[in-house]
Amino acid sequence: MVIREASHVDWQDIYPFFRSIVDKGETYAYPADLSVQEAEHLWMERPPGLTVVAVQGDVIVGSAKMGPNRPGRGSHVATASFMVHPDHQGQSVGRSLGNYVLAWARERGYRSIQFNAVVETNVAAVQLWRSLGFTILTTIPEAFDHPEQGLVGLHVMHMTLGER
Repeated sequence: MVIREASHVDWQDIYPFFRSIVDKGETYAYPADLSVQEAEHLWMERPPGLTVVAVQGDVIVGSAKMGPNRPGRGSHVATASFMVHPDHQGQSVGRSLGNYVLAWARERGYRSIQFNAVVETNVAAVQLWRSLGFTILTTIPEAFDHPEQGLVGLHVMHMTLGER
């Protein structure tokens, strides 16, 4: 698997699984009625952020976006979001993207990384992030409206990366 910077051309391959994941409604709070352009604007980061794709052969199997969690005085803390094509889940794509993001954030001098909204029922993601060294700082009760389980919590997860 190769992880590389995503280009505008890659969006045509990212969008179908982005749409599928968002429409399923289990892991992202994005609105279901996003246009292709609105979705691209949300996912494809601009500097100082970055969007990458994980590629196996000539198939994009996942994507991640990363950058500062907040501007200005909060810009020393990174954040990231991840999507793995449903046909390629369980194949270490998320772990590879997670490791890439952590290395990227460390190389750029981020002091820590924070995930603002990990759905507590997304057990695979929670286990993955914990295995990479993240801790759950808090859970905001009933902050996510899951299509099958109703109102569930959102974890705020954090990991210290090092000194600046």
